[in-house]
Amino acid sequence: MKKAIIEKLAALLTAAFGLVAALAWNDTIKAIFAHFFDSTANIIGMIIYAIVVTIVAVVVIYYVGKAETKVNGKKEED
Repeated sequence: MKKAIIEKLAALLTAAFGLVAALAWNDTIKAIFAHFFDSTANIIGMIIYAIVVTIVAVVVIYYVGKAETKVNGKKEED
């Protein structure tokens, strides 16, 4: 039981720090896009930003899933 609690706590802390880091990067990337797109093109900049972030998230999640599968020793299905 103690091991399960520690594992869950570690997962929650990792997620919490990941969220904080993601929010920091979110503000940074927004500032970069604001620098390159003026206020009249703000909507276009937001759409481009959302697309870029979505693509990066999908790629990262894909590779994290592959790494987790490899670490857990499960067979990977393509």
